[in-house]
Amino acid sequence: MKLVIKYRPVIPECALKIYDKGEWIDLASSESVTFGAPAVDENTNKVCFDVKKVCLGIAMQLPKYFEACILPRSSLYENKGLTLVNSEGIIDSSYKGNKDIWKANLKADRDTTLLVGERILQFRIQLSQKAPVWVKLKWLFTSKIEFKAVSSLEGPNRGGFGSTGGYKEVK
Repeated sequence: MKLVIKYRPVIPECALKIYDKGEWIDLASSESVTFGAPAVDENTNKVCFDVKKVCLGIAMQLPKYFEACILPRSSLYENKGLTLVNSEGIIDSSYKGNKDIWKANLKADRDTTLLVGERILQFRIQLSQKAPVWVKLKWLFTSKIEFKAVSSLEGPNRGGFGSTGGYKEVK
């Protein structure tokens, strides 16, 4: 399976890595980001955490009926004191425009700094629940994932991080 990918910005340290020892693909930070330790708000007595969206420097055109499942690398918390705030990220095949850059919403439990090129997350490609039988059968016989770097993606921009209709409170 060939995955069409656009690196934004083009940073060699952030190229996707597939390692022989694992089945997941590593994602790196494409920017340096400094996080502060939690602090207590004096007015409310609540603990406030430093939460930031970290750019992963890629946009990808996933094939129809496929999605990317993103999780933190097992060493992220131990080495950096960071957690992925939504525990797991899902990017579906409609998130495929030039401006649909993959990002991670991270929360810090201590002072820490991410550097450009640090591997922080990992993802795998999986079938979406709407995939028809013929796509599922084809996927069974797919043995290798390859990346094809392009300068522009053909899909429409969906609107950026968290753009599937927003949060709506049930009343």
